[in-house]
Amino acid sequence: MIVRPLVVLGAVAFLANPVSAQSSRYVLKGDSVAVYNLVGELHVEAGSGSDVVVQVDRGGDDSAKLEIQTGPLRGRETLRIIYPDDVIVMPDWGRGWNTTLRVRDDGTFGDDGFGHGRSGGGHEVRITGRSRSGLEAYADLRVAVPKGKTISVNLGVGKAFVSNVEGNIRVSVASADVAADRTRGTLRIATGSGNVDLRTASGDVTLETGSGDVTVAGAQGSTLKLSTGSGNVTVSDGKADLLHVETGSGSIDVTGSSGDDVSFNTGSGDVDVTLVATFTSLRIETGSGDVTLRVPPTVGAEVDLDTGSGDIDLGGLTLQVRRIEHDHVSGTLGNGKGRLSVETGSGNVRLQKL
Repeated sequence: MIVRPLVVLGAVAFLANPVSAQSSRYVLKGDSVAVYNLVGELHVEAGSGSDVVVQVDRGGDDSAKLEIQTGPLRGRETLRIIYPDDVIVMPDWGRGWNTTLRVRDDGTFGDDGFGHGRSGGGHEVRITGRSRSGLEAYADLRVAVPKGKTISVNLGVGKAFVSNVEGNIRVSVASADVAADRTRGTLRIATGSGNVDLRTASGDVTLETGSGDVTVAGAQGSTLKLSTGSGNVTVSDGKADLLHVETGSGSIDVTGSSGDDVSFNTGSGDVDVTLVATFTSLRIETGSGDVTLRVPPTVGAEVDLDTGSGDIDLGGLTLQVRRIEHDHVSGTLGNGKGRLSVETGSGNVRLQKL
């Protein structure tokens, strides 16, 4: 007597939900998979079984016009959201949105150039909140990835999240923030414009943004490469054999980190670095800004410190000096096994002992 009305109510609620009518599920087989979507939210998470599963939720007044294509393409299984218009309008996102990228007729874009999605031919598509005419549609994707898969996910505009995935993961977006946590394996993230935030990663990591901040908290692997054309880079507890950080304009702040081959480079901005282990090679360069470096007391290196305009402070470190001037100091620190080079066009250089 009680079960029947519960079942009926559940069915009525399901049919009345407009989102469910726009939802679909796809299974992508194979070890290498690629997903393409121009507008929406992207969630990449751990999956079970042997296949990648993609849940697609379409939205917007013109969502019924979106076409979802699957099948092998250029050596891997794909899922592609096809937008039948060269102007995609997102009025609810605000008038500030205006992103242009090139899309091939098969719905693919972006990943050939690993960056902001403008390479590889195709026709021009504009995603905007400024136009009153165009296709008003988007698709939110939830991608479940089993352990060990190789997957490339490509997004035009929206937000991207990667969580608890193990494999070879590549995320390429034109204009969106990307957040990732608890990844294992190879992780490559690139956005043309947006922030990149990584929390807890194990394996080789490459993070890149044309304009935006890069933040890393807890990363271990053989390679950690971080770069932004314009923005700040912040790293805590980053440990990699090769540790490379670069920004065209912005500050670099690194704490609790270590590496064997280490470099920090900014065109304009301060560099503040705390290393908790010795190194073979360390290079720091800024066109304009102060450099502060903290190292363990056991560090040994051939040292060269240079500033075009500023002071040099050794902070109590014992250096066997070969050359000392107001703006240039060189010598040997400890056993001299490593190499340490610091250069700033305009700014102070400070070395400190942990």
